[in-house]
Amino acid sequence: MKAVIQDKYGSPDALELREIDKPLIKDDEVLVRVRAASVHPDVWHVVSGLPYILRLMGAGLLKPKNRIPGTDMAGHVEAVGKNVREFSPGDEVFGETLRGLQWNNGGAYAEYVAVPEDMLALKPANVTFEQAASVPTTGYIVLMNLRGKAEVKPGQKVLINGAGGGVGTLALQIAKAYGADVTAVDSTEKLDMLRSIGADQVIDYTQEDFTRRDEHFDLIFDIPGNHSFADCRRVLTPEGVYVLIGHDHFGQQGHHLLGSMPRMMKLMVMSLFMRQLADADFSMPSKKDTMAVLRELLEEGKITPVVDRTFPLGEVPEAIRYLKSGHVQGKVVITV
Repeated sequence: MKAVIQDKYGSPDALELREIDKPLIKDDEVLVRVRAASVHPDVWHVVSGLPYILRLMGAGLLKPKNRIPGTDMAGHVEAVGKNVREFSPGDEVFGETLRGLQWNNGGAYAEYVAVPEDMLALKPANVTFEQAASVPTTGYIVLMNLRGKAEVKPGQKVLINGAGGGVGTLALQIAKAYGADVTAVDSTEKLDMLRSIGADQVIDYTQEDFTRRDEHFDLIFDIPGNHSFADCRRVLTPEGVYVLIGHDHFGQQGHHLLGSMPRMMKLMVMSLFMRQLADADFSMPSKKDTMAVLRELLEEGKITPVVDRTFPLGEVPEAIRYLKSGHVQGKVVITV
């Protein structure tokens, strides 16, 4: 099969399209013929090897343990292991390829990938392979953070900072599905798209600082983290909650050793004393359950993934560079 190979950490230019053997599946795995795979910031992190902590967290100390990047994909079931019960050859599926952390290569940038059964869901007929492939990691991030004190309730006023990217476009639509009034913040070029997917109000950050508004919000879902908590707190209601996703802008913010982790840990400690911060919760939701929720939202038309551009498998380096440009509306997808 054809696959994108990463032999070392560094520039996307070092990635090469090669012919290798198909993966062998374990008893609880599914062999998927990949039709589409998404590009997201975690892919850039593992390709670059930054922050360095990811290497100690399982990605590989000097070079990637798994040489094939990519974690989110959609395609057809080619074969199943002897213990697989939920899928059969020919099924159209989508999901993540990793059981654990996203800071690892997952083998999705290839014609075939072996995936644990619990990481997959049947693809709804009303979405394309490209749309389905864009959802798993970003959807998991959104749903993982919208729980506890940050759970969205009908009638709440929610502000999403950085609403025009992959996580933001799904967060916006999920908040609307849960009955919120959503204000979306992003650049001028993305505002029409944000209105088209349901934003009740939009703010152009090049023209206005949302933290200086008189309006107050029940939830601030902050993806880029380009404002301090103190600034965001000014526009929270007394019972409002601030959630930081912590995108470090492809290494431009945060520390090369630990990335955005020190800032995240500081907020977790502060949350013990400040009710306007989401609770420190180190538990990880079941990916199987999360995929079931995302599938239902897709099937009911409550979320419609926004795909900005597609690139063929041989142009993964170009796709990663385009993602890094900051101009992407929604997701970048690799077609296979």
